[in-house]
Amino acid sequence: MIHKKSISVLVLIIALAMLTMPAMAVTPEENAEQIGAVQAALTFVWLLVAGALVFFMHAGFSLVEAGLTRTKNTANILMKNAMTITIGILIYWAVGWAVMYGSSFAGLFGTDQFFLKGADNALWNSWFFQMVFAATGATIVSGAMAERTKFKAYLLFTVVMVAIIYPVYGHWVWSGADLALLSGGDSFLVKWLGAAFHDFAGSGVVHSIGGYAALAGVIVLGPRLGKFKDGKAQAIPGHNLTMAFLGTFILMLGWVGFNGGSTLDGNDPYINLVVVNTFLAAAAGAVTAMLITWKKTGKPDPSLTANGILAGLVSITAPAGSVENWAAIVIGIIGGIIMIAGVFFNENRLKVDDPVGAIPVHGYCGSWGLLSVGIFSVGIGNGILADAAYAAGAPGLIYGGFSQLLIQIAGILIAFVWAFGVSYIAFKILDALVGLRVSEKEEVQGLDISEHGVNAYPEYIID
Repeated sequence: MIHKKSISVLVLIIALAMLTMPAMAVTPEENAEQIGAVQAALTFVWLLVAGALVFFMHAGFSLVEAGLTRTKNTANILMKNAMTITIGILIYWAVGWAVMYGSSFAGLFGTDQFFLKGADNALWNSWFFQMVFAATGATIVSGAMAERTKFKAYLLFTVVMVAIIYPVYGHWVWSGADLALLSGGDSFLVKWLGAAFHDFAGSGVVHSIGGYAALAGVIVLGPRLGKFKDGKAQAIPGHNLTMAFLGTFILMLGWVGFNGGSTLDGNDPYINLVVVNTFLAAAAGAVTAMLITWKKTGKPDPSLTANGILAGLVSITAPAGSVENWAAIVIGIIGGIIMIAGVFFNENRLKVDDPVGAIPVHGYCGSWGLLSVGIFSVGIGNGILADAAYAAGAPGLIYGGFSQLLIQIAGILIAFVWAFGVSYIAFKILDALVGLRVSEKEEVQGLDISEHGVNAYPEYIID
């Protein structure tokens, strides 16, 4: 009778023999093909996950905007955000993608792939990730124009934003076309300034475009009733800081996909650097905003501190893959300062009313993020990014470079002129055709009732 120990030893010997036997021969070509298939699958999954995180940011925007405005406009805020993403999906499918990434006409805009004609699995994957970015620009406008804008007018502007304003500038920066105004190697602007424009994840393409479109909107629209008295800005507190902070944390989480996903490669070795830089800048922006308001008023202001987080995030979105950790902290600190200064500049100098601080957070800090690339970028092939494929091509000012700074300044100016100019014209046309602002009676009553016939908090209403 065979002993159990003998059987165990025999099984172990057989297993070891099988493990040490030569495997069936695999050619180097077959091995490379299998590795490539796994890497491609990983990238597909990574972009889907990153895109899902960016989609979730629309929940964050909804909560921030609702929390920083009054109860009587909550349903209106939620409806605008819901329709921004849903209309954005359809318009970016029909038009936006084609204008942004279709075959280029003189480097200015795309001319094919409307309705995703000829799409395959790779294109669908890229479209989903890019689509969730596209709707974000319109959402920025929603917050700045809250509590007095006609719902119909806002929806029409969303179509213009996703079909034209956002994708045209995006084509100039991200399309890869040889003649693309800001990034094409054969573009006269790139040749003249000596470098290609760099906006890693959208400080300019998404945030500045949205912020400066919002600035045009609030100028045409005018301030809320009671915002200015004898030329001085009056506080109109939002109704729920809990919502605003929860929304801010959701946005912070979403930036893992926003910036991390912008590597566009699930196998990229620098995803972690991008995410670390992102959170360092966010933290630095928050602490800076808190300290400034504490010093200025004697109390650390919660809403401005939350906006400090967003200011740091927006500021690092362009340079996240191009700078060292210490630079990310400096960029976040300056972003926090710019956000605070921008809020007071808008109210005290421009006399514009932006209930959620969208213009300084996204517009001004977006421009700072673009500029910071030209200052702090280590450049491809240098330092910690020695083999990164997506870092800014030329070193920044502190590393002895100057060409990158010049092209970044050009991109900032073009973003402002394009987004503000086209948006101002669009809002003027919408104002003439359908009216941009609700009546004084409707504004006092609240847009929940006047625009949607419901109340977000019915238990608070006394019959």
